[in-house]
Amino acid sequence: MIEVHIDSVRISLMTQSRVVVLREVDSQRYLPIWIGAPEADAITLRLQGIQVDRPLTHDLLFNTIRTLGAVVEYVVVTELRNDIFYAEIVLEWNEEEVRIDSRPSDALALAVRAEAPIYVEEEVMEEAGRVPEEGVAPNVIIDSSSSLEQAEEDEEEDDLGAFADFIEGLDLDDLGAD
Repeated sequence: MIEVHIDSVRISLMTQSRVVVLREVDSQRYLPIWIGAPEADAITLRLQGIQVDRPLTHDLLFNTIRTLGAVVEYVVVTELRNDIFYAEIVLEWNEEEVRIDSRPSDALALAVRAEAPIYVEEEVMEEAGRVPEEGVAPNVIIDSSSSLEQAEEDEEEDDLGAFADFIEGLDLDDLGAD
């Protein structure tokens, strides 16, 4: 198994799709996994240290596990089958290892609450892992170390920058000349 950490949670303002980026410890290799909006928000809230008045679903799960006397040992992305990622939550309960099938997004949301290690099976990382190209800056939209508002402003500026370049390149002098 390869240990990873959550590098960032990203959002496309155009499609509203979310992706969590897992980065291999001591490496530049990363694994992007598309996730749902509620899970992305649950992960981001916890990573940014934002407290909510009442427990969210993943808080409830974590509280239930602790109340029953179990410990979240780690979570692991176990396989990629038909473009779908699979994961397991590994608990220690009554001196036994208990493995629970999970969507990766739920396992990650639980791992950040339990401060548990996150792993990816080597076969999954070999198949779907990526290494950034030399000299190409990643397009981070929402990073766990920045605020949602700042990230949205940054992306709007990036998007407008592309449009501004396009508009500046137009030859408007010929507009309307026939």
